[in-house]
Amino acid sequence: MRFFRSERVGKLIRAEFSKIIIREVEFPDALVTITAVTVDKKLERAKVGVSAIPSSAGDAVFAELQKRVGYLQYLLAKKINIKPMPRISFYIDHGVENAAAVEKALLKK
Repeated sequence: MRFFRSERVGKLIRAEFSKIIIREVEFPDALVTITAVTVDKKLERAKVGVSAIPSSAGDAVFAELQKRVGYLQYLLAKKINIKPMPRISFYIDHGVENAAAVEKALLKK
């Protein structure tokens, strides 16, 4: 299987960003996971999917990450030496939450 550069960069960003968030950002009421990173073909932007458990903490987690996006991107640039470094944006990934709801509904029957 052949991987394109944007996919390889996405995997690298996901691995490094997971480590950075664990070390640098404290979420006392939530478990935060990087679920996906999508990088555009020109390597200008990277969308980072974030999942929070419990899901009710998702808005607070998103707000905290948005507040620190510049600093987190700076730390990422120190770890990964690629040109150009994609601009990071976050979104809350509800996929895990939705999967749990479907599983719960299936188990009821």
